[in-house]
Amino acid sequence: MSCPPCSARPEEPWKRSTDHFALAELAPHPMPAWARGALVRSTPAHQDAPIPASWVRDEDPKWVRPGSVLLSWSQHPDLDGSMDVTARLGLANSEVSLATWPMLCGDWTPIVRPTLHEVIGLHAALRTATRALHLANHLLDTH
Repeated sequence: MSCPPCSARPEEPWKRSTDHFALAELAPHPMPAWARGALVRSTPAHQDAPIPASWVRDEDPKWVRPGSVLLSWSQHPDLDGSMDVTARLGLANSEVSLATWPMLCGDWTPIVRPTLHEVIGLHAALRTATRALHLANHLLDTH
């Protein structure tokens, strides 16, 4: 399988690491050398809505906020234009490997979107359930 060659990097979203951008704009292009990855904190429910992301620089703290997903991608070694994409999930005290998608072509965001949406949603639900359980235990202790 061969993908179309990557075009030059778009200029605007690459200017500063603090910029927020639509992930699909940059997915077909190599990540900048200074970036550890793109941080995704939420995914819109509508499939056509862009996935908001922001860069995490190499020198930023090496942990990902709980419930967030850090996506990183690099050109596949075969130099066929495809990207190997990796997702890491931030937990309370660690960061874990979530998924790897090898040899994705072009805008790969529709492929990773379902996983991002489910995992971020499940993490939020578990966080809410945990807080409710702590509150219920606290209320039992006070009576």
